[in-house]
Amino acid sequence: MNRFLHLIILGACWCSASVSLTAQPHYDYSRLQKEKLGRGVVAFRHTPYDVVVSWRYLSSDPQGVTFNVYRDGKKINPVPVANCTFFRDRTADTSAATYEVRPILHENAQAVCGSFQLPANAPNGYIEIPLQRPAGGTTPDQRSFEYTPNDASVGDVDGDGEYEIILKWDPTNAHDNGHDGYTGATLFEAYRLNGERLWQINLGHNIRSGAHYTPFLVYDFDGDGKAELAVRTSDGTVDGKGKVIGNASADYRGKGGPEDPRGKGRILTGNEFLTIFSGLTGEALCTVPYLPPRGNPQDWGDSRANRSDRFLAAVAYLDGHTPSMVFCRGYYTRTVLAAFDWDGKRLKRHWLFDSNQQPEYAGQGNHNLRVGDVDGDGCDEIIYGSCTIDHNGKGLYSTGLGHGDALHLTQFDPSRKGMQVWDCHENKRDGSTYRDAATGEILMQIKSPIDVGRCMAADIDPDYPGVEMWSSDSKGIRSVTGATICRSPRRMPTNMAVWWDGDLLRELLDHTTLSKYDWKEQKCVPLLRFEGCLSNNGSKGNPCLQGDIIGDWREEVLVRTEDNKALRLYISPEPTPFRFHTFLEDPIYRISIATQNVGYNQPTQPGFYFGPDLKSTVFRGTRLP
Repeated sequence: MNRFLHLIILGACWCSASVSLTAQPHYDYSRLQKEKLGRGVVAFRHTPYDVVVSWRYLSSDPQGVTFNVYRDGKKINPVPVANCTFFRDRTADTSAATYEVRPILHENAQAVCGSFQLPANAPNGYIEIPLQRPAGGTTPDQRSFEYTPNDASVGDVDGDGEYEIILKWDPTNAHDNGHDGYTGATLFEAYRLNGERLWQINLGHNIRSGAHYTPFLVYDFDGDGKAELAVRTSDGTVDGKGKVIGNASADYRGKGGPEDPRGKGRILTGNEFLTIFSGLTGEALCTVPYLPPRGNPQDWGDSRANRSDRFLAAVAYLDGHTPSMVFCRGYYTRTVLAAFDWDGKRLKRHWLFDSNQQPEYAGQGNHNLRVGDVDGDGCDEIIYGSCTIDHNGKGLYSTGLGHGDALHLTQFDPSRKGMQVWDCHENKRDGSTYRDAATGEILMQIKSPIDVGRCMAADIDPDYPGVEMWSSDSKGIRSVTGATICRSPRRMPTNMAVWWDGDLLRELLDHTTLSKYDWKEQKCVPLLRFEGCLSNNGSKGNPCLQGDIIGDWREEVLVRTEDNKALRLYISPEPTPFRFHTFLEDPIYRISIATQNVGYNQPTQPGFYFGPDLKSTVFRGTRLP
């Protein structure tokens, strides 16, 4: 069994043992192209009197490994750190310091060390990443705009085993597909955690700005150890080296008015490309025609690009070995997905799926998607809302339940084989559904006469087995058995979820407030407010990024400051009695980070059950010393 499938759980009420998950992911880890992860060391000042140091526990580590922690070369832990990958340095010294973590190994053993530079007078509670805010501009109708940090992703762009941030800047006049109007250009920038900017890419005025136009993928597609950026481009896109793609003078924007029925600012014609950029330099490495093509916008459901310009994207291990990029168009009516492979020199089409050839798959897409090996064949499928596309580019199943706004994929029920899906629907009929991810079988349904716009899944109540589910009209919180746990929960967020406080339950994030569900009082209690920060995307209230980015197995929250001049990376300061391999080594979880920016952002989720029911799992393996 692959080492990733084992949890090391060390606590006051636990024997030290290797815990085997009841339903493992189906990936053959020996074949899978994976990132080479570093130690992920991070240090931040928690209070004026202490610094928190946190780091990754890797599947390549010896099972009984312990650690020493050093400040400026001097060991500061009195005994080896064994029960977690977390240490609190009691110091009021606010000068700059270098923290290093070293594994304690037997002779000739190899393992990863790591360090972090804590700047002088660091702020309490987070890492601040200064940004170089781009200058605004003026649209052809003389309306000015500025830029705000929006969604972000992470990737190791230089091959050192640590992540850099790829940030999307949105103009303040970004528009939803349903609205006319010019927009400023969408920008991308790469930053190191110390604020060093590596490059800027300008998508140009022929790519409209808004939540549905520009899903972007940051991943190491060719296996060279360095992440790339893949995104839809057009004539006038400028890469990180200043090179223009296509025709710099082309302008496909509608001018509006009686002489131009296209609608002001809308783009219904013109070239569309798929470009893969170097994550390190921003240089355009390869550009090909974008698939799926626009064609006649009316073929997608209307004449104003509201339907034809609905884009999604994903990373998927379609062959069970190397990652492919999948770019998608349409979900209200016609649905087309195109998969590409990048070998470091060229983009090659893997397959193309078109609902025109399988009509039962039309109109089944969501504002987001999920990826994972749901049928156990060792290759990834794409959960595209109410339908699922097989790894070979053919339909696996369609439930016919139609479009929705939110979607969750994980192993909800630790006693049930495989993974499940929790989805909500906009058709004012089907409400919310819980289904088997492999077959589409509906396991539970809460019908509703309203548009159910949001749904959430997280293990928040230890008194019930598995992951709990709720939605904007689920008539309470539901368990995996369909039981109503709480009929009228108070202030239940439906936007994001975060493993934060150190236990195995998950916390809830809504806008800039992190809360914990009190299952006894049946209400959410705020734990932390990210003061001086703002969330993104209106009512969706999501951070720039959420996930296990750095440090131990808990998740971080990346948000923008109110003045849009910096990002803040919030890291849990709470001790934990558990040691768990970083979630980043689970492909389903890692892909859920890469696709978090797609459409309406959804929280990360692993491909296996994770929560307090692990206490009932069978212990196996060798006891640790």
